[in-house]
Amino acid sequence: MKVGLYFGSFNPVHIGHLIIANFAVSSTDLNQVWFVVSPQNPFKNSSGLLNKYHRLHLIKSALDGENNLKACSVEFNLPTPSYTVDTLSYLKDQFPQHEFSLLVGSDGFKNLDKWKNYEVILKNHIFYVYKRCGFDIEKKHGATIHILDAPLLQISSTLIREFIRNRKSIRFYVPDIVKEEIEKWGYYRT
Repeated sequence: MKVGLYFGSFNPVHIGHLIIANFAVSSTDLNQVWFVVSPQNPFKNSSGLLNKYHRLHLIKSALDGENNLKACSVEFNLPTPSYTVDTLSYLKDQFPQHEFSLLVGSDGFKNLDKWKNYEVILKNHIFYVYKRCGFDIEKKHGATIHILDAPLLQISSTLIREFIRNRKSIRFYVPDIVKEEIEKWGYYRT
């Protein structure tokens, strides 16, 4: 099976994430997209990061009933910060029957040479790259890439957290079930 790995903090997951993943699985040869929840991204500050289990729960809630989109907690059992090359190696050992590719935004792809052992990733994996505002998609380092002509939405988890702190509505930015969970437990208020 061909699996696209969509790495991220998902702090919180929002409709932009879901649209990109659904677009990838609907318009490419990928059979599934797995949302790989990163406990700690080496490029991001951990302050304001909701507990990894809460973020995983929000994704599972958002994906309830979807067969081709899955939540993945594989990095919870790996050392932090999370490095993509280590996760890919672990997944290859655990699921040798799957072919793993990476689903990344043009912003992340542009910084690929800052990733730990990025050459190993390039040699062994295909990239599905979607456009992010302000970051052109450049073929680099001999990477095998498929460019996704996905809808361009300027929605970010940062914006959603700011709305929550300022007591503004996040309706339509996140699935209803995610909104309900955030409100019920008071996530991101401080």
